[in-house]
Amino acid sequence: MSNEKDTNDPTADDPDEPSHGGVDDSSPAGNGEDAAHGDPEPDDGPPNEPGVDENPATDSGAESAADSGDEPWDDGVVVDDGFDEAEIVGDGPDEGRNGDGVGPADDGGIDELGSTVEVEGAEIDEDPDEDDLLGGLKIDTTAELEIPDRLVDQVIGQEHARDVIIKAAKQRRHVMMIGSPGTGKSMLAKAMSELLPKEELQDVLVYHNPEDGNKPKTRTVPAGKGDQIVEAHREEARKRNQMRSLLMWIIIAVVLGYALIIVGQILVGIIAAGVVYLVFRYLNRGSDAMIPNLLVNNGDTKTAPFRDATGAHAGALLGDVRHDPFQSGGMETPSHDRVEAGAIHKANKGVLFIDEINTLDIRSQQHLMTAIQEGEFSITGQSERSSGAMVQTEPVPTDFVMIAAGNLDAMENMHPALRSRIKGYGYEVYMEDTIEDTPEMRRKYVRFIAQEVAKDGRLPEFSAEAVEEIILEAKRRSGRKGHLTLKMRNLGGMVRVAGDIARGEDADITTREHVLQAKGRSRSIEQQLADDYIERRKDYELQVSDGYVAGRVNGLAVMGEDSGIMLPVMAEVTPTQGGGQVIATGQLKEMAEESVQNVSAIIKKFSDENISEKDIHIQFIQTGQQGVDGDSASITVATAVISALENVGVDQSLAMTGSLSVRGDVLPVGGVTHKIEAAAKAGCDRVIIPAANEQDVMIEDEYEEMIEVIPVSHISEVLDIALEGEAEKDSLVSRLKSITGSALKDGNVSSPSNPSPQ
Repeated sequence: MSNEKDTNDPTADDPDEPSHGGVDDSSPAGNGEDAAHGDPEPDDGPPNEPGVDENPATDSGAESAADSGDEPWDDGVVVDDGFDEAEIVGDGPDEGRNGDGVGPADDGGIDELGSTVEVEGAEIDEDPDEDDLLGGLKIDTTAELEIPDRLVDQVIGQEHARDVIIKAAKQRRHVMMIGSPGTGKSMLAKAMSELLPKEELQDVLVYHNPEDGNKPKTRTVPAGKGDQIVEAHREEARKRNQMRSLLMWIIIAVVLGYALIIVGQILVGIIAAGVVYLVFRYLNRGSDAMIPNLLVNNGDTKTAPFRDATGAHAGALLGDVRHDPFQSGGMETPSHDRVEAGAIHKANKGVLFIDEINTLDIRSQQHLMTAIQEGEFSITGQSERSSGAMVQTEPVPTDFVMIAAGNLDAMENMHPALRSRIKGYGYEVYMEDTIEDTPEMRRKYVRFIAQEVAKDGRLPEFSAEAVEEIILEAKRRSGRKGHLTLKMRNLGGMVRVAGDIARGEDADITTREHVLQAKGRSRSIEQQLADDYIERRKDYELQVSDGYVAGRVNGLAVMGEDSGIMLPVMAEVTPTQGGGQVIATGQLKEMAEESVQNVSAIIKKFSDENISEKDIHIQFIQTGQQGVDGDSASITVATAVISALENVGVDQSLAMTGSLSVRGDVLPVGGVTHKIEAAAKAGCDRVIIPAANEQDVMIEDEYEEMIEVIPVSHISEVLDIALEGEAEKDSLVSRLKSITGSALKDGNVSSPSNPSPQ
C-alpha cells in the first residue's frame, strides 16, 4: 500500500486543498488505509468538479457534514463517513440490522436464538401428545407462523454450529464446517455476514504508476467514496480533453491556412495537420490513463460482503490481470485498467465462503494462506504466458472472515497448513445429520416449511395435515428411531415439489394429497433406477420370490442414500484344482471383500468337510459398474455358502440384510427401512434384519401389510428361518450354535455411528 502522495493526482499541489488532508483518525472513516498508514493527504481528485460545491460550508454538502459528521475530502467531494451505530448494534426495540432488535454483539440471546416459534392467533400446547407431529402447535396453515428476519434465526437443528457462528462473527474468527451436503453450511455462512460487528466498508482504487506502469498503486477509501473519486477524475479528464481538442483544431486551422495561403503547398499542410492530430490523440490517451480503476465497490453495500468462492479458479479467487495483445505503439491499455479483483479482495471486511475446500488446487490454497495471514494480497496475472503476468499491484486488503466447508473427505485433501491457520484462528464444527425428535424440534420443522414457502414466494401455504406428512418423511429419512433428518435441502425440495403440484392445480392450500404425490415425483435418480431394476428383473424372471433354491439368497442393498434394491447372491462349491479358495465376483470393493473373508472363517469352523479341497464361488448378481461396497450382505453370503455346502434349499420368499462378525453375531447396518420396502416391492413375504436395527424401521403404511419383518441377532437364527427342511436344518443349526457361540450377549448390539449402506 503506497504511503506517498500520488504524483499523477491533478490536485497534488492545489494551494486551496483543505488543511486536514483527509479523515480525522477519530472518525469512523479512520479505518481507511491511508489513515491507518499515516498518509496525511489522500489526494484523489481534481478541484472544481461540476455538481460539487468547492466550498464545504455551502449548500447541501455543508448541511450534511454538519448534521452527520461528514468530512470534506481533499478532492472536493463531500462523503458520508459512516453509518449510524444504532442501526447495527440495536439500542431500541426496532433497531437491529434486520429490525429484530438483537445486535450481533448481544450475548444475552444466544441460547434462545431461533428456539421459539411465534404464532399469530394460535396457541402452543405446553404438554403435547407424543403422537402430535406438530409439537403442540394449533394451526390450520403455515400462513399463521412468523418468519424470523435474520438468517441465523432460521437455521434448524444445528444449535452448536449456530452458536459457534455467532461467537465467531463477534470475534471475527475463521470457521471450518464439515458435514453432509444440505445440512445448512452455506446458510450459516450467509448468516455470519449479517452478524459481523460494525465495520467501515471500504472501496479499493487502483492508480497508474508513472514510475513503473507494471506496478499500479492502490488506495483504500470509505465505501461510496470510490465512485465519486472516479467520476471526479473522469470529469477532469473530459475537461482537459475538451481544451486539448479545441487547441488542436485551432493549430490545425493555422497550419492549413499557413500552408495554403503563405507557402502554397496544401499537401504539406495536410501532412502537418495529420501529425498534429496524432500528437493530440496520444496526449488524450495519456490523460485517460490517469483515471483510477475502481477495483472493489461497496458503495451500495449495507452489510458485510458475502462472497461464495466455491469452485473458483485461481483468477476468480485471487484476482487477475487481463491480457493485453497491444502492448506498444500507443494502443496498449494501461495496466491498472486491466486489474480484476478476486473473491478474497471483494470479501474484505466480510465473509469468504468456500465449499468443498479440498477441491482447490494446492497453489491456490497456499496463496489463500498468505491472504489470511497477512490481511492483504497483491494482484498479478494468473497465466504465466499472459502480459498480465508482468503486472503486480501494491497489496490489496483481504481482511475477511473465512468459512471453509466440505464433506468428511475434505480434511484428507486439504492443505494441512491452511487447516492449521483456520483451526489456530477460529473454530472447527461438525454438522449433524440428525437431531432428536422433540416437540420443540417438530415446531421448528413446521416453521422450516413456512420459511421455504416464504422464500419461494410462489407456493400455496401448507395445511396442518400436509405439514404432518412432511415431518413423517423427516423421521423416515433420519434412519434412526426418535430422530429427524437435518438434510434440509432435500426435504425442502419435496416441499417445493408439493407446492408446485398444488399451484398447478390452482389450489389455495397445499394438502396432504399433494405431499404424497410429491413423494413419488421427487424420488431420487437412485430410487428411480432401483424401481426400474426390480421391474426388469420381474420381466426376465430374474427375481425369484417363491420355492426353495440351494445356494441362492435374496440379499438387500441401498443405492445412494434413500433407495433400496434386491441383490441376489449365489454360491457354488466345487472341487479345487490347486488349494481351496473363496472366489467372489460382482465388482466387490474393499469392505465387501473383507466381509466375504469374515464369512469364510465361520464356514471353515462350521464345516465337517475339508474345505482346503474345495473352491467356494460367490456371485453377486447384476451389481452393475458401481459394484458392491459395505458389509451388509455378510449374512446373505454366509447363508448362500452354507446352503450350497449342505445342499439345503433357501426360502426364496425371504430377503435379508445384516453384517456378520467372525463369531456369528448379526451386527447392525444402515438403510434398513429402504431395504425392507425394496423387498416388499419385489414380492417377498418376509425380511430378516439385525435386531439392533429394529428400532430404526419406519416403513410406509402401504408396505406394512405386505411384508413381515423378522429381527435376528445370530447366524443360527438366520439359518433356522431361511433353510428348508426340519431334520437336516435342525442338525445344521444346532451344530453351528455349539461351535460358534455368541460373542455379544442377548443381541445387545449398538448401531455404529456411520453404518455401511450396503
